Amino acid sequence: MALAPNTYVAPFGAIATHTVVARLEAAFSAFVEWNTKRKTVKILSQLSDRELNDIGLIRGDLDNIPTRF
Repeated sequence: MALAPNTYVAPFGAIATHTVVARLEAAFSAFVEWNTKRKTVKILSQLSDRELNDIGLIRGDLDNIPTRF
């Protein structure tokens, strides 16, 4: 019994197109993460020190807020 090859040659430009699309997706994802962190820090910076203390933060923690929990 012979096995049929399951590989094929990618069409011309497919790999380059995939690379460009992957880089655009990564850039967009990085932008979304940056913007989410920026908005979160902006909202938290409007709170008073007492309100920040209520949620377990101090003003110095705002620069080190993780983008994902």
